[in-house]
Amino acid sequence: MLDMSEKIKIFKALGNETRFKIFKNIFSGGYACSIDGTKPKDDIIAQATCVTSIANEFDFALPTISRHLKELRDAKIITMKKSKNKIYIEPNVETMKEISESLSALINDYEKGVVYQFDNTK
Repeated sequence: MLDMSEKIKIFKALGNETRFKIFKNIFSGGYACSIDGTKPKDDIIAQATCVTSIANEFDFALPTISRHLKELRDAKIITMKKSKNKIYIEPNVETMKEISESLSALINDYEKGVVYQFDNTK
């Protein structure tokens, strides 16, 4: 279960336009990559992509893309796996499901008129 600081880290990571675009395309399978130009041979889902495929879509140097990917990985919304000379990236579906459930619960509580009490002394 994600705690509040982990949820905030996710929203901060996705709050950057470039990171959001990268994440959206990773999650939707917008990039394709394989070791030899064919279907990946490792045990990687079809949606997996690699850093170089992402970098080709942006007008940034590879280190800049890598920094954005590190932010997304640190927020636990993507996973990265090195295989031979490439790093494959997948969305962390479980984390995104949990964020989605948290937002759905918040909306449901709002619609039911639930009022939260916050302790502002901390």
